[in-house]
Amino acid sequence: MTDPVTEAKASFQRWNDAFNSRDTDAQIANMHFPHRRLAGDNSFQVWETANDFREQEDNTTKRLQAEGWDHTATLSITAIQEAPQKVHLAIRQSRQHADGTEYNGFDTLWIFTEIDGRWAVQFRSSFLDQRIGHPKKNLDDGS
Repeated sequence: MTDPVTEAKASFQRWNDAFNSRDTDAQIANMHFPHRRLAGDNSFQVWETANDFREQEDNTTKRLQAEGWDHTATLSITAIQEAPQKVHLAIRQSRQHADGTEYNGFDTLWIFTEIDGRWAVQFRSSFLDQRIGHPKKNLDDGS
């Protein structure tokens, strides 16, 4: 049997590498669906299927570009709870410009599960105050 924490951290790293390269398929390969995210404003986002997630990625990329994003660095990653088929990772993320300066740092909790022999993230709770794929100005209109 493999170590659950090692598996969860490896899945996170693959997902984050894919996020930074804007590779939606590789992100999806490290997610379980339905997938849920609790944003910093306490709004839930739910993607029932991989296609639901894929459909919003163009908006996410446009928003990231508009804010001057170059990449997201992981400053720390700590397993805070673990079981044979579930791991909770506390992560400190840093959105950075091309010169490496941080413009948005935030804490996030990711829950990884092993389903059918595959480790992937199934739930995220972030203190980042933006909904993925949606401009911040539209948080109140349900979009």
